[in-house]
Amino acid sequence: MTGISPTDSVMAIRNAILQKNAALRDVAQTGNVGAGSAVGTNGATAPGGFTDALKSALEQVNGLQNQAGEAAASFERGETTDIAGVMLAKQQASVSFEATLQVRNKLLSAYKDIMSMPV
Repeated sequence: MTGISPTDSVMAIRNAILQKNAALRDVAQTGNVGAGSAVGTNGATAPGGFTDALKSALEQVNGLQNQAGEAAASFERGETTDIAGVMLAKQQASVSFEATLQVRNKLLSAYKDIMSMPV
């Protein structure tokens, strides 16, 4: 395992999401004051946008799942006897996946709400 604790990586994902929410809120507030088309263009091309944060979070979840799978396979082959480490890796991957799944569900719900709004 790496020197990064499971709590640190989950907190890093949480902080990234909170930062992106604040950035999106700022863009939405300036969009109400300024021209709508310019804000849409800036929001789509801004570096480090929501898409990058989501992609980074998904890559972290994938990495955690790969580490958990490797730890379990290593334990099954008898290369390690640290069952606590294996179970911790499995739980970390499970929690991060569940958190990502909940974010996805909220995004889909928001999308459905927006699409059902009258024009």
